[in-house]
Amino acid sequence: MMKIMMLIDSLVKGGRERRLLELLKSFSKKENLNVSLVVFSKRVEYEEVFDLPVRICYLERNPKKDPRVFYQFYKICKKEHPDIIHSWGTMPSIYAIPTVKLLGIKFINANIADASQNMNLLNKEYFRAKVTFPFSDTVVGNSEAGLKAYRAPRRKSRCVYNGFDFQRIRHLEGKEEVRKRLQVLPGKVIGMVGAFFDRKDFDTLIEAACSFLKQGGEATFLAVGAGPNLASCQTKVPDPFRNRILFPGLVHDVESVINLFDIGVLCTNARIHGEGISNSIMEYMALGKAVVASEGGGTNELVLDGETGFLIPPAKPDVLVEKLAYLLEHPQLADQFGQRGRNRIHEFFLLERMEKDYLEIYQNS
Repeated sequence: MMKIMMLIDSLVKGGRERRLLELLKSFSKKENLNVSLVVFSKRVEYEEVFDLPVRICYLERNPKKDPRVFYQFYKICKKEHPDIIHSWGTMPSIYAIPTVKLLGIKFINANIADASQNMNLLNKEYFRAKVTFPFSDTVVGNSEAGLKAYRAPRRKSRCVYNGFDFQRIRHLEGKEEVRKRLQVLPGKVIGMVGAFFDRKDFDTLIEAACSFLKQGGEATFLAVGAGPNLASCQTKVPDPFRNRILFPGLVHDVESVINLFDIGVLCTNARIHGEGISNSIMEYMALGKAVVASEGGGTNELVLDGETGFLIPPAKPDVLVEKLAYLLEHPQLADQFGQRGRNRIHEFFLLERMEKDYLEIYQNS
């Protein structure tokens, strides 16, 4: 029996949180694994975690930089004696360092989930990551681009791609029901799923959508997600297009909403962020949707330009309009992109592959 303790800041609707949840689901079915979870916040939006046979311990930081957390975490580990500590973020990794050294626990540091181009020690996440690398037995990134961007130590670095569980799309709500619920007009649907934070470029999507509609294009645009920039993005939609550019907010059945898309879009703010392996793009591809995404980072490892979708320069709404119009005018090509994308997820990005890679890391650390 191997005892694995996972660490993460919170369980909000995010990429790394989704990866952790999928791995917990997979590991909970294995009789030779005993898995527990430490969360440094009580923010839980993935409520499915409560259905899993996983012990959850909350270590709230109050104040945010509460030094007592180091000792509280040490006490938990001394009592439970995990074989592996697997961290999913830079602050959880920092909290783990004294404990793994004092108790001699193997430390899997999986905090690399982005691939920004201009990393330096003034970048908070980069600085924290560099501090944790010397204390890690294995450093994991979810893209080769991410490992390169963080200059992770080559001899103990490993790329483990996100894994998609096709069980998630077995029971989808009907397209017409979703269309009616979200008040989507008849016709083609173009969508982007992401958090409304600066790292996602919803401004480019909205500008492209307005341009497309002004030129007489017929489609509904869905900007799915929540966050601090949502309200300001909504104000950028002119009144005549408010029935064609919709903001459903945070949805709990994102797979059913994506299934309504004809094209999945991901625009990234490349000035401050580089994608790792985007869960949103994986979901588009798994559901057989053609993809148009900002080039760079791990997206280039996921989307094959001209085969499963189009990679375009960041912050170029005119190019986005061009590619969207082309795919809508060539639905057979869009279908081919979607099928190839689905096949690519099956071949390289399955949950079973992610599980296998992590089990190998645990056993070899």
